[in-house]
Amino acid sequence: MSCPIALEYAYIKSPLHFHSSQHNMKIFTLFLISILLIQVFADAAAAAEEIEADNEGALHKKIHTIKRIHCGYACARRCKKSSRKKVCMRACKTCCARCKCVPPGTYGNKQACPCYAKLKTHGNRPKCP
Repeated sequence: MSCPIALEYAYIKSPLHFHSSQHNMKIFTLFLISILLIQVFADAAAAAEEIEADNEGALHKKIHTIKRIHCGYACARRCKKSSRKKVCMRACKTCCARCKCVPPGTYGNKQACPCYAKLKTHGNRPKCP
């Protein structure tokens, strides 16, 4: 006849029962780790797309904010009525190269190009015609 305490002890210490709980814990841990890794990769991909979109936007803005202007033609138009064309052209080309703009017309209209209007000579006089 077998002892009930011995049977109970054998059931508790059963290798199959112990292995099963350990196996379930390992599966659960692997499941959690895989979910966390998926979340990390998804966040990294979203951040990379956001940075890429920002960079494309920045490049797009740079292309559109830099105006291509032919300073020779713009200054010839600006200085065509000047009494001192060479002096006017030299100053205008310098201002155009710095500001990337020349105001319309032959005189005034400097509000159209604030940088052009702000440039001064060493004597604090307006540099640009």
